[in-house]
Amino acid sequence: MINLTAASREQRVRLGLKKRHRAERQFKFYGALAIVFGLACVFLLFGDIVSKGHKAFQLTYINLEVTYDQDILGVNDPTDARQVSLGNFHGAIKAGLKNRFPEATGRKNKRELYSLVSNGAGYNLRDRLIENPVLLGKTIKIWVIADDDVDTYYKSIGESDGPFTGRTSEQKEGWLKELIKAGDIEKRFNFNFFTEGDSREPELAGIRGAAMGSFYTLIITILLAFPLGVAAAVYLEEFAPRNRWTGFIEVNINNLAAVPSIIFGLLGLAVFINFFHVPRSVPLVGGLVLTLMTLPTIIISSRAAIKSVPPSIREAAIGVGASPMQVVLHHVLPLAMPGMLTGAIIGMARALGETAPLLMIGMVAFIVDIPSGFHDPSTALPVQIFLWADSPERAFVEKTSAAIMVLLAFLIVMNTFAVVLRKRLERRW
Repeated sequence: MINLTAASREQRVRLGLKKRHRAERQFKFYGALAIVFGLACVFLLFGDIVSKGHKAFQLTYINLEVTYDQDILGVNDPTDARQVSLGNFHGAIKAGLKNRFPEATGRKNKRELYSLVSNGAGYNLRDRLIENPVLLGKTIKIWVIADDDVDTYYKSIGESDGPFTGRTSEQKEGWLKELIKAGDIEKRFNFNFFTEGDSREPELAGIRGAAMGSFYTLIITILLAFPLGVAAAVYLEEFAPRNRWTGFIEVNINNLAAVPSIIFGLLGLAVFINFFHVPRSVPLVGGLVLTLMTLPTIIISSRAAIKSVPPSIREAAIGVGASPMQVVLHHVLPLAMPGMLTGAIIGMARALGETAPLLMIGMVAFIVDIPSGFHDPSTALPVQIFLWADSPERAFVEKTSAAIMVLLAFLIVMNTFAVVLRKRLERRW
């Protein structure tokens, strides 16, 4: 009887072990499945962005024979900056198009013909004349920027569903086919995307203005948030007495790290703009708002880095006669700095991708000029993406996806740099 009981008990244990092992295998399978599903979603998202945005890094150009006619341009002295700035260079482009396609007659046909090239094509002609004044009165061949509809049509040739005609009429499509057959249309790398500011014309729009606005904003943020965050963390960890007030402050710091970013935008609107009268839509006010938003993250990460320093370091320094301030400055801070820098970089990466607080302080304005300082009107890269995503033109879809690619590249670089910096500088105890 005893042997049967022992055998049944052993069988029961084996059954229980099989059940636990089966549950463990199921749990591992579900965990691996969740990881695979998450990675698939990420790759699907990135693939969709890249498939839509890679075309924005190319721009379509049309080769035209253009004459610097003094009568059309209204320029007699190419060295006179005022005359050149007021010159009718787009009229010269129109004359070149009429010479290239003389069959275009009537107002409607001519309007379609002139829409082959961008409204900014005349600026290329003007820049050429400024660089080389002897061109006045001469005829040259020049590659000019095509209109966004032409750009979209030419880039979509060869796709499975055929070229995207959109607002391209049959006559306009015929002219484009003639240009393609003659080799007078081609794609080139789109330098304008990185060197120009925003524009109503998709083919002329670039991210430089928004990128410079983000740069100046982040400079203000890091100059204010990092020293204040580190100082607050050092005080709370090393010098602050343990009482209800410090406990209240710690709880509020942790809560502020979870506050929606738009609340900081409302705070910046009420305090910095309405009370201190800081101008709207400038990197200065944007940096101040992002400083408020980033401070809790830097304080929390800096406190965690200070806590990771072994107490024996402090005790050894005090044992040789160092003051509490010397212990912090000469021993604790250098050892905790890798963690602090990592937290600061991650906080800056979060600030770089924020949109909501900047919308609240007016950095959603349409800014064409490139900002050259902290007080110049500007926007930021995520806000630029928001503006382009709301534009109806199909060509802005490419611009939006390409700008997202650039923003993601910056975020990946910043986070990778934070991880590498921590691995290089951290010490194991």
